[in-house]
This record gives sequence, C-alpha cells and structure tokens, in this order.
Amino acid sequence: MNVPRVTIRDVARAAGVSPAAVSKVLNDGYGVSAAMREKVLHAVGELGYRPNAAARAMRGRSHTVGVVADIREPIVGQITEGIQEGLEESSLDVLLAPAASARARQRSCIDAMLHRNPDGLILVVPALAYSALEALGQMIPTVLIGRHGGGRHFDSVMDDDAMGARLAVEHLAGLGHERICHIAMPMGGFRRPSVLPQTAREDGYVAAMRDHGLEPDVITTDYSEEGGHTGALAALERAEPPTAVFAGTDTVALGVLRAAHERGLRVPEDLAVVGADNIPVGALPQISLTTIDPAGKLNGSTSARLLRERIDGRRNPVTHAITPSMIIRGTTEPRRESDQR
Repeated sequence: MNVPRVTIRDVARAAGVSPAAVSKVLNDGYGVSAAMREKVLHAVGELGYRPNAAARAMRGRSHTVGVVADIREPIVGQITEGIQEGLEESSLDVLLAPAASARARQRSCIDAMLHRNPDGLILVVPALAYSALEALGQMIPTVLIGRHGGGRHFDSVMDDDAMGARLAVEHLAGLGHERICHIAMPMGGFRRPSVLPQTAREDGYVAAMRDHGLEPDVITTDYSEEGGHTGALAALERAEPPTAVFAGTDTVALGVLRAAHERGLRVPEDLAVVGADNIPVGALPQISLTTIDPAGKLNGSTSARLLRERIDGRRNPVTHAITPSMIIRGTTEPRRESDQR
C-alpha cells in the first residue's frame, strides 16, 4: 500500500501558516520569527516531511561541508583535523562556523551556514532541541558529534563517555583511592537519552563508584579552568577531602591542579587527578596529566565518512560510539600506606 507523500501544504496546515511561510522557513529566508520557525519545524518533525529531492538537486551541489563547533574547546582542533582527513579523497571542502555553546548562537551559525548551501552539516556537541535536530536532518544530510541518544533523521558519532568515566574510576580505585570526587557540568535542560557528554560522563562515574562500593561525590560547576578551580577548592575545604578528582575535561583538571598548588598539596601524593579529552597541553612534562583519550581525530574522520554516505543517498540513521582509552601520566600513582587518611 502506497503511503501518500507529505507535502508542503500538509506542513503549512499543521503549523497554521501559509505554504509560502513554510518554504521561507525551510529555505532559511530572512524575516522568519523564532515562533514561526519553531511551529514549522515541529510540524516537519511530526509529519516526517522531506523536501523534494529533485527540487533540492536543481540547486546544484556546492561541494562543501559546513562544520559548526565551539572553537574555544581544545578538542575541536583534533576533531576538525579528523574531518579534513576524512574528506581528503572527496571533492568536499570544509566551511567552519565558530559557534559558542549557547543554543541561540548555534542556531544562528547553522542558519548562516545553510545560506551557503552546503552539501551536508557536521555539528560538534550541538545544543539544539532534539526536535530541531530531527527537522534539520530531514532538510540536509547531518551528522552530530558528541550528542548521545541518536535519532531518526541524522547520524551520530560520540565517545562512550560513560565508559571513559568508568575507566577513570577503576584506575583511581585500583590505586587505593576511595574518596574520588567528580567535577561535572549541569545537564543543561536536556533529557535522556539525548544528552551532551557531561551527563554521560557523570552517569558513568556514579555507576562505577557504586559498583566499587564507593559513595559518589559530584560537584557541579562548569567545564572551564575556573570551574575546576572552584570545584576543587570546595571539595578540599571539607573535613574529609577527596584524595582523587576525576575532572570532566582536561581544562577542568588544570583548574584542579591550580587549586592543589594553592593549598600546598602534592600531586599525585596528596591528590590524584584524572582529566578527559587528552589535549596537547596535558602532555607537557610540567603537567603530565593522566587523562581519558576520546580519540578526537577518529571522531572527526568517522563523522566525515558517515556524512559522505549520507550525501551519496543513505537514509537509515547510524549511531557510532567510539571506545575511549586511558593515558596514564604523572598525576596519578599507587597510594602509599603513609598517604592513607
């Protein structure tokens, strides 16, 4: 039995707007209010509307891929390098739009990118609502990096962040630590399973601590050096401070190391520290940070491969999880008997 194709008029009827307004939203025309965009994209997602492929083809290919990412994050450089490597044997060039983590800023950058008519989009840790991501995936081949949960109309590449947190806890517990603090970041209004890396890492940490018979200890600040510093100082002021900290990112871990230095603590003798992301500065001998390596370049190259498949016509969604690894350096070591508190 043939299912009638959803038309632009169906979308207009469901959204309570004109077909012209729907077309304007789908083509990112100027003068579209946020309320109208939300209504139209919601109707697109609910009805499963797909723009006519022939009409899209008439616009021609630009042979470009739009990458939207917060370039302030150190790991974005590794991801972008991987994307470029993954596109080397294709005719596709990268257009990079630097976007902050705020949802409105990301939406603005995506809209600006769509005006350039790219053949596909790669969004790094997108903060958009799930419904907006689904609607976007129906309009243009789209791959998300770092967003957990997958989707029906886009592909997803992410680290197994829960496993990475488990590796950190198992490493620290294996060294004799019991009071292991985790510095996390707010969930940000997202709902499981469609969450950002910080939530998956916190979930993995809590589960691993309980599996080891240990009490989880989460301090929520933000993923910045200052956030790590603030969180660590709060933890270290307790009557029974932690002997180890699993920081949500390496940048957070740098703040933890600063706090330890200010408190006159030796690392790793008095306080062990584990980060995540394996940024280059953490490997410097002066820092020598033990960290979880999320394979940033592999995230990028995998997303590029999936996007090329999407552009070539694949429609079924793919969710690809990358297994992280542990890099042990100088900020962790086995606890001596004299270090036990």
